[in-house]
Amino acid sequence: MTENNWKEEEEKIKQAFGDKTWAQIKSEESWRIFKIMSEFVEGIDKLSKIGPCVSIFGSARTSPESPYYKIAEEIAAKLVRHGYGVITGGGPGIMEAGNKGAASERGRSVGLNIELPFEQTPNPYIDSDKNMNFDFFFVRKVMFVKYSQGFIIMPGGFGTLDEMFESLTLIQTHKIGRFPVVLVGKEYWGGLIDWMKKTMVVAGNIHEEDLELFALVDTPTEAVRVIDDFYAKYLLKPNF
Repeated sequence: MTENNWKEEEEKIKQAFGDKTWAQIKSEESWRIFKIMSEFVEGIDKLSKIGPCVSIFGSARTSPESPYYKIAEEIAAKLVRHGYGVITGGGPGIMEAGNKGAASERGRSVGLNIELPFEQTPNPYIDSDKNMNFDFFFVRKVMFVKYSQGFIIMPGGFGTLDEMFESLTLIQTHKIGRFPVVLVGKEYWGGLIDWMKKTMVVAGNIHEEDLELFALVDTPTEAVRVIDDFYAKYLLKPNF
């Protein structure tokens, strides 16, 4: 991190701990509630009309030359051919690949974008009427979970892990139905899964059967097959 970055971060911390009257705090929080409500209303209004979709998550830093970019693009194209739309976080990398694959087959290509200091600008493959912007991560995550018929988890960083474990936690605790969660890339995810087995299960923090809440695959065909096999038995509908 550069000296300028450190100064910017320090200034943010100072502002966060700056003295404010109770009236100022109350006023700011009231307006924040209205903003949160507006994001929920807009998200529900738009996404309730898009029909069955699958979310594709992964790193914003993945280059178009990466094999994982090409796999995500092919998965998205196959999903559209099988009757699904595609939802991504709307940015570059794996998100761009997902929207690009959906657009190549003239399918629904949805982007739930969020403004970040770096990495996150809308990619050009999102349908113009399905490009949404959020200020709040938690509202955005509710939209993903509510309107996705399944999650495809490509290699990624902290954000991807957050989205993966959020969905698994909600399934594990029966807050939502057991919709399909598919991890793509055995080499990438293998170490994490081994740690779950050897550390989390052994410590008693998860049950061994919790490892059955997700599938691990390597190819686009395998990934889409998991989604198809699940919905051969169940109706497509919002998750809650």
